[in-house]
Amino acid sequence: MNAAVRVLAADLHVLARDLLTAAGVPSGTAATVAESLVEADLAGHGSHGVRRIKPYLDRIEAGVIVPAARPEVVSRRGASAVVSGRRGFGQVAARLATEEAAELAAGHGVGVVAISECNHVGRLGEYAEKLAGRGLIAQVVGNADPTVAPYAGHRRMLGTNPMAWAVPRAGGAAVVMDWATAAMAEGKLGLLNAAGAPAPEGVLVDPDGRPSTDPADFYRGGALLPFGGHKGYGLSVLIELVGGLLTGTGTACSPEYDGTFGTVITAIDISAFVPLETYVAQVESFCEALRASGPGVVVPGEPEAGTRAEHLREGVPVSVPVWEELGGLAARLGVPRPHTPPGG
Repeated sequence: MNAAVRVLAADLHVLARDLLTAAGVPSGTAATVAESLVEADLAGHGSHGVRRIKPYLDRIEAGVIVPAARPEVVSRRGASAVVSGRRGFGQVAARLATEEAAELAAGHGVGVVAISECNHVGRLGEYAEKLAGRGLIAQVVGNADPTVAPYAGHRRMLGTNPMAWAVPRAGGAAVVMDWATAAMAEGKLGLLNAAGAPAPEGVLVDPDGRPSTDPADFYRGGALLPFGGHKGYGLSVLIELVGGLLTGTGTACSPEYDGTFGTVITAIDISAFVPLETYVAQVESFCEALRASGPGVVVPGEPEAGTRAEHLREGVPVSVPVWEELGGLAARLGVPRPHTPPGG
């Protein structure tokens, strides 16, 4: 296991918020983005956690993220809407779009919201879970910058193009599926690269198109591969055509691609089809049957829920390279950092 320090979630949130605020992000936006990043770390998805702070600050300096921008619903038609992120933080735009999708679903049985001018939104499962917590079925897709080769190719043509689904369970829990259509999310590859650890086979190719397990080969100009061969490739293509084109973002490899994250959120009101209580009871019965079918069987979403409980109890593990990077940012921006992380 890679070396890590343990940081209380509340302390990590304060650090993330203060770093963003010191870089010129308005306090409310900084708190929202920090909460999103720490929630990803709590769920065990460090690729979308506080390691993103430095790239976000770099994007602010480069003018890619407009920190004070506020998203806005720019059009509505029936059960659909468009939110413009105004090139601000994607997390703020995605939260607005999530609320809009829920309201549309309440009025129409379904709500579909496309987000244009949207920067990186973080972990898609966050927004799907929020909708499931309101008794809705959720689907979220997004296309990103070109980092993935098509099946049988080796040039960067597709984004990592994640997708998430969530279905409500009893007690506020959810069945959640959230993953990239690439064999590995770029953020997870970045963690391996920082740790000097190899990638699994079948994840990437080097700049010459040869299979590689060295994460550095990706950053030298190689490419990630789709998961599941042609199946992951096909899903990625569809996400380009939905997430990329419905939002005006463009497909990742096209000249029209604007460099943002084309996100589409769909919410389905279960009660428009069957009673919510009946549906949730049937979901629970199905989940119980799955777990009973074998000693190692878990339901999607349960590992993250268990990890979150552990990290709230014992502290969030932050890899040493990321912790040192945050320390450097804190020193430069004059932000205090927790000195003795629990278990560090």
